[in-house]
Amino acid sequence: MKKIRYCLLFIFIVFNNVAVAEDLATLHSAYDWDLPPSFPFPVVPDDNLMSDIKVKLGRYLFYDRRLSINGQYSCASCHQQDKAFSDGLSQAVGATQEKHTRNTMSLVNVAFNTSLTWASNDILTLEDQIRIPLFNREPVEMGLTDLEEKIMVLLRADERYRSWFTQAFPADSEVFTIDNIIKAIAAFVRTLISGDSIYDRLVYKYVRVEMSESAWRGMRLFYSEKTNCSQCHKGFNFSGPVNYRGAMDVEPGFHNTGLYSVNQHGAYPVSDQGLYSITSSLGDMGKCRAPSLRNIEYSAPYMHDGSIDTLEAVIDHYATAGRTSSPIKDSLITGFEIRDESRRDLLNFLLSLLDTSFVTNTAFSNLA
Repeated sequence: MKKIRYCLLFIFIVFNNVAVAEDLATLHSAYDWDLPPSFPFPVVPDDNLMSDIKVKLGRYLFYDRRLSINGQYSCASCHQQDKAFSDGLSQAVGATQEKHTRNTMSLVNVAFNTSLTWASNDILTLEDQIRIPLFNREPVEMGLTDLEEKIMVLLRADERYRSWFTQAFPADSEVFTIDNIIKAIAAFVRTLISGDSIYDRLVYKYVRVEMSESAWRGMRLFYSEKTNCSQCHKGFNFSGPVNYRGAMDVEPGFHNTGLYSVNQHGAYPVSDQGLYSITSSLGDMGKCRAPSLRNIEYSAPYMHDGSIDTLEAVIDHYATAGRTSSPIKDSLITGFEIRDESRRDLLNFLLSLLDTSFVTNTAFSNLA
């Protein structure tokens, strides 16, 4: 029976994982990624190559509360390690206590995302994304607009930063710049890679750990045509489209999951209309990208606005084909019958994607 299960598991991986084997000789890098087995190399911009000192600098900046309008907030205020670098709130709250319209996204394996934020097709790199929370005015997140020089004075006064900035950016005549702050934080965030769940140990590390009977049934259900879960949450990252070194022209993907229809045409609340807010195309109304399901239990509540509290409720949302009969919801949101036992099975498979080593890894923690 176990041999049959492992054969089935192999078939799942062959047909559902998009990670492509790469020629490691052509991907030599001075930075040691220490990637999980079978994970591809992340894409790194040519003007922000990885280095140990840059990652160390970015790690300290990620936790540095001086990078906020009042010295009380850091990147880690909204991206907390024990919550898979999310915050446990329905909607994020910025340094000035202004409430946002969107849920804080987990940073799990964000290095592989084809697009950043919930619903932007024009923010494609971590460097572009990090600038937004630092300088946003509506809503305020870190609130650094017009405070750049003050921040530089604070950082220059720190002996550690004087050394680390110089080492991280040796070719720059002036190392204390906003661009270099952003590059360092981006370098650190690219290292937040998770790949040591029960599922990973079975599939990629060939460790004969036991998955419960319920989780096995849940995996079959996850990959079945009945639920269509794996159509949106696919590949090694259990997410929408992924980008990696050697990938060919990967396009971002977005979905309307039937959360709202405030009129007969499927409109979303004006507070957040998903990709439509960027493109003004009615076909993009309510569309958001599919986040990774890795470590998903740690990052509740769920959906782009944090409007669903539990994984069980998320499963029920899709089982009922969304909350509404919106005419523009994704064609994959068709609904399916699910009984209590099957709901538990699917949940237990999702729990097999939890990586406790990721949320406790001291390489990602605050050293200040």
